[in-house]
Amino acid sequence: MTYQFPPVSSKAPYMLHGADYNPEQWLRYPEVLEEDIRLMKLAKCNVMSIGIFSWVSLEPEEGVYTFEWLDQVLDRFAASGIYAFLATPSGARPAWMSAKYPEVLRVSEKRVRNLHGFRHNHCYTSPVYREKVTEMNTRLAERYSDHPAVIGWHISNEYGGDCHCDYCQEAFRGWVKNKYKTLDELNHAWWTTFWSHTVTDWSQVESPAPHGETQVHAMNLDWRRFVTDQTADFIVHETKPLKAKNPNLPVTTNLMEFYGGLNYWKFADILDFLSWDSYPTWHDAEDDAKQASRIAMMHDIVRSIKGGQPFLLMESTPSSTNWQDVSKLKRPGMHLLSSLQAVAHGSDSVQYFQWRKSRGSSEKLHGAVVDHVGTEHTRVFKDVTDVGTALQSMQDIVGASVPAEVAIIFDWENRWAVNDSQGPRNIGVKYEQTVEAHYEAFWKKGVAVDVIDMDADLSKYKVLVAPMLYLVREGVGERIEKFVEQGGTFVATYWSGIVNENDLCFLGGFPGPLRKTLGIWSEEIDGLHDRELNGIIPEQGNALGLTAEYDAIELCDLIHLEGAKSLASYRSDFYAGRPALTVNELGSGKAYYMAARMKAPFYDDFYGKLIAELDLERGLKSELAAGTTAHVRTDGNSDYVFIQNYTEHEKQVQLDSQAYTDVLSGEAVEASLDLQPYDIRVLRRTANRK
Repeated sequence: MTYQFPPVSSKAPYMLHGADYNPEQWLRYPEVLEEDIRLMKLAKCNVMSIGIFSWVSLEPEEGVYTFEWLDQVLDRFAASGIYAFLATPSGARPAWMSAKYPEVLRVSEKRVRNLHGFRHNHCYTSPVYREKVTEMNTRLAERYSDHPAVIGWHISNEYGGDCHCDYCQEAFRGWVKNKYKTLDELNHAWWTTFWSHTVTDWSQVESPAPHGETQVHAMNLDWRRFVTDQTADFIVHETKPLKAKNPNLPVTTNLMEFYGGLNYWKFADILDFLSWDSYPTWHDAEDDAKQASRIAMMHDIVRSIKGGQPFLLMESTPSSTNWQDVSKLKRPGMHLLSSLQAVAHGSDSVQYFQWRKSRGSSEKLHGAVVDHVGTEHTRVFKDVTDVGTALQSMQDIVGASVPAEVAIIFDWENRWAVNDSQGPRNIGVKYEQTVEAHYEAFWKKGVAVDVIDMDADLSKYKVLVAPMLYLVREGVGERIEKFVEQGGTFVATYWSGIVNENDLCFLGGFPGPLRKTLGIWSEEIDGLHDRELNGIIPEQGNALGLTAEYDAIELCDLIHLEGAKSLASYRSDFYAGRPALTVNELGSGKAYYMAARMKAPFYDDFYGKLIAELDLERGLKSELAAGTTAHVRTDGNSDYVFIQNYTEHEKQVQLDSQAYTDVLSGEAVEASLDLQPYDIRVLRRTANRK
């Protein structure tokens, strides 16, 4: 594997630390800019994202441009050793544009055009909007592509949403026609004989609507694919004038946490690097370790999309948000811990929303590095400075990779399909939570994981986990079969291999193209009420050495063995004694099938057995206390071990016999560590890859 990647910018080949900055909100307060630069240096910040939502400040009237304020900011940045990701302002169009060209505003699924306002309220298909974006981006590129402070482009901000206007309807028809070629193929793929929905003319193709059609699942799936493709096409459109001026200046856009509206894997080839915005709800009713596992999984998704290339943490809050149910402050230690967690999973930056709190409007009480008091004398400013100090000690980690032997499939198209399907448990099929539960078992053990879509290369992994792989695209089943035959370990669950990429059920028995690999036939699946409980009983002398009984909830698959061996059987109900956990040997590998959703501690025990049996790499070989974990980045010569405590209690962690140095202090570390509440230690050791 590749152990070392180049930095995002050769101008700034070190850990980046900064925030979203909105100087246009302070043009009437010229003293603020001078003070902000002083504070940025004091907080050890070296990069700012600037220009987001700044369209009206750059073009207050059509064709009238006022770039002077931005010139001044960037020039002062350059003089102060601060860099900028310069944003295109397309995330929010100015009011004059909406008034003169109402077609730029989105039309809702109810076919009603929105009024001006909010953000991301614009149509990606609109010819006028595309023209205006090209014009603005061309001027930005001509003026700033070679500016010494600019190290990259930040395209728009948090793309999302869809439009149902006439332009988009026509584009959707063209997309569908290009995919299916003939109406016969379209009608077969969408299974439109259902409820007499056969399409007899291309003009009858429309997007889903609450007062129209929502029950043709393949149509819903194709609409979501179209929205992703149209958004990706708009990104390419935005990028073209920027690259025309300076093709070497990298481009990104900030992704959102588990956002379901866009298939982020389609962005892999059109962005130079990825970034995302992380806003966990620390210290809520949920266990902080569970929340940490969930956020770690999202870090791993973003890293995995571009084949392990490091990403940037583009936004996080240095304190609290203003939009979550409860605006909870981070307890002492948590800001450094959560910031360096991103670095542990592949980020080469820690950045915030926002630098300075807005004085008015909806984000005036959102957390920021600089509060309304306007000074450095705050707890939050000190926390941010501590992160900046830590990052300055971690320059050798820039570009280092995360060495994963395990991959978990979390596929956007499968997610859309399984959540749209009706049955077997409409009160909560819980696809996302299911994948998180499997991921968490590895996270607790400090085992690195890539989180991939089903088309990714499987050859570099020892273990492939595919929870609820309901939709299986063409060729995927065959690739998984080959993976197992060549020595891989595959783990699948209930509600897998049900439909193809057009959401048509596989004929000939479930789990469809996975049936041979798993060695089972799924005859039917039982949805359990919340009040119901089943369980599994391990077989005597089973190959994994499982001995405890485990509770089964919500979904229980009734299967037949077709070469697989039973490792555990159902405890109760009319299917008591039937296989509930199986293993099938195929070629040089093994394929496991979990027929039921289990309660803790099943996943910890099951994957713990696999980790030991396959001798998977772990952050530390020693056992980790509950609520702690250890994850590694490596450059191939040195490993950097991030040992983390997500509890409010002191924890002791035992090290192995290798020599360790504390990266932040430079001191040698003894055989054990005492971690304070919400503490993190970063240790260096000599790499010894297997």
